[in-house]
Amino acid sequence: MSPAITGFTYRRVPVAEGVSLNVAAGGSGTPIVLLHGFPQTHLMWRHVAADLATGHTVICPDLRGYGASDKPAGADPAAYAKRTMAADVVALARALGHDRFALAGHDRGALVAFRAALDHPETITHLACLDVLPTLDMWQAMHGTTAAVGFHLYLMAQPPGLPEKLIAASSDAFFGHFLDAWTGDPRAVPAEIRAAYLDACRDAVPSIVADYRASAGIDVKHDQADRAAGNRLRMPVTVLQQDWGAALGYDAAALWRAWAPDLRHTTVGYGHFMAEEAPAAVAEALRALLTR
Repeated sequence: MSPAITGFTYRRVPVAEGVSLNVAAGGSGTPIVLLHGFPQTHLMWRHVAADLATGHTVICPDLRGYGASDKPAGADPAAYAKRTMAADVVALARALGHDRFALAGHDRGALVAFRAALDHPETITHLACLDVLPTLDMWQAMHGTTAAVGFHLYLMAQPPGLPEKLIAASSDAFFGHFLDAWTGDPRAVPAEIRAAYLDACRDAVPSIVADYRASAGIDVKHDQADRAAGNRLRMPVTVLQQDWGAALGYDAAALWRAWAPDLRHTTVGYGHFMAEEAPAAVAEALRALLTR
């Protein structure tokens, strides 16, 4: 039996033409949607979701192109634009009866959440982003030899063909590298969860690459347009982040504050997969956000 979030109900929800998302939902109360990162699925939220479900309706989808959600072909650059993936999330929440909701994302999911909050400020009440920079800032911050930590960003930004072939030829080693290198506490991702992540990634190489390729192209253009127009996040924002600045030479809080006037930025001492390594602390931070 595949791993699941205990006590949550699973369903498939159509969100766009030809695209349905695999969704786990549970609890009752004010709604919050949790978006996973790379190279994971909705299962990364299993501990936090169960915790929050005691007082909230919690919705955990697999993003388009990931997990058990549909994986449309990525020939069109817009197919995996964060704007498109954000629209999926808004459509999902509305299909489940929620016109306004809080949104939290980790890694890739945080980029989708960021775009949703900019594009749909009347819909997103609160925003949390875990261990990521906005796309435009990320590309501007990475330079020199320190950028080697993000080699996968540059690999998957290349034109279609080579990245997909290289990754598919050794997908378990490729995706497993990040699960190993980015985990502060290996016990946080037990064997059955790790296997579920690798299984899901093995079946999603083209769509995962398309997601990353969009972040080197169309997503940058969308961020640039918002920056030029002076658009900012209107809702309370919480950011939990490792101390990237010490290694890469920038002030992460300042970069986020340029987008988010109502910001609480916290530098944390646990690994990248913080919702699995420190779920109680993450749940507490999300509850605090929802009171603002």
